[in-house]
Amino acid sequence: MKKVIHRKLSKNILGLGLIVLLIFTASLSAQEGDPAKGKSLFNANCAACHQLDKKMTGPALRNVEARLADEQGLDRAWIYDWVHNSSGVIKSGDAYGNKVYNEYGGAAMTAFPQLSEKDIDDILAYTAEVKKEAPAAAATAAAGTAAGATTGGVSNELVLGALAVLFALLAIGLILVNKTLRRFAEAQGVELPEASKRMPLWKAFVKNQFLMLVSAIFLLLASAYFVYGYFMQVGVDQGYQPVQPIHFSHKIHAGDNGIDCKYCHSSARVSKTSGIPSVNVCMNCHKSIYEYNGETTAEYTKDFYDAQIKKLYAAAGWDDANQKYTGDSHPVKWVRIHNLPDFVYFNHSQHVSVAGVECQTCHGPVETMEVMYQHAPLTMGWCIDCHRTTNVKVEDNAYYEKIHEELSKKYGVDKLTAAQMGGLECGKCHY
Repeated sequence: MKKVIHRKLSKNILGLGLIVLLIFTASLSAQEGDPAKGKSLFNANCAACHQLDKKMTGPALRNVEARLADEQGLDRAWIYDWVHNSSGVIKSGDAYGNKVYNEYGGAAMTAFPQLSEKDIDDILAYTAEVKKEAPAAAATAAAGTAAGATTGGVSNELVLGALAVLFALLAIGLILVNKTLRRFAEAQGVELPEASKRMPLWKAFVKNQFLMLVSAIFLLLASAYFVYGYFMQVGVDQGYQPVQPIHFSHKIHAGDNGIDCKYCHSSARVSKTSGIPSVNVCMNCHKSIYEYNGETTAEYTKDFYDAQIKKLYAAAGWDDANQKYTGDSHPVKWVRIHNLPDFVYFNHSQHVSVAGVECQTCHGPVETMEVMYQHAPLTMGWCIDCHRTTNVKVEDNAYYEKIHEELSKKYGVDKLTAAQMGGLECGKCHY
């Protein structure tokens, strides 16, 4: 009977221990958090001011819980209070909270009462992850792949060289055949015409007046054509692609990140010119974006893009290590690409804001351009053709209501082109 009692007691103790172990494991797992969810929460709530491995508006957060525990003796409960209401922690007289507050210029961290303790656990789990070196390795592998692709194919120089050798062999073969046939004719007693008795081809051509007249007319027409083509290209810089002091990729900014053209070129809405963005506009984003983590090529590597951001920091006088401006700034000497003659008047606001013309209509697919270039010829004929074929946007456009009502009756159409609204008058562009 006693054996049975002891046996049941042992089973009960084991079962209770298992339950306690499961509860402890579950609580430990819950306490540790989910790094994947934490990454999403970090990017949505923390990334504007914090990075994992770099000081920004706020301190770096890699292993922040372990560092606070080791250096300050603070536990996770303190982190909960700080995230939920940092101002309250500071006002309570907390020593470390006030130290951080003073270190970062007296700016209190934004309160996040909407984040639960489970959310904070997930974020801390993400910050506790070991730093990965995958992007650099991937960039190296991509560069190696690109280099292999470059060396794997047959180059154009090799093909041209082979063709040159082939034509040289063919010419030598023809010369040898000619000599062989002459020797054979001499051996057979065949008399060949003397070269001295034959009139040179150029003399026969000069004596033929008809051929001379036709040749003269052809040369005059060809010369006029090439001279006309040369003068028509004066001042036309289509395809112009200068090297800028700082490499700016429209493909990354306007394409990959979808930044609106008018965010940087804001004066295009209200001014004659589109304007050159100031360095401060760049720093709105790049104060936080200090390195490039997108796609790379063999020519444009991560190190290349990171070096361009460093040039921007130097121009702005930004000390990235201490997250403050030094005052030692200088303007970026951008090279102008699109440049109309001085006697031409073009108003960006008239086209962008009033007419609703997209930037790509004149500047081409800038969202695909790694290096910006002049897409359109920007000639007078090109502008006139656009005015003749483009219907003016009149829907919900009070600027054109009255003139559209009158001219639509005059021409008997619902849509009006810029030409029908006076877009071909000389004074519109030349004044």
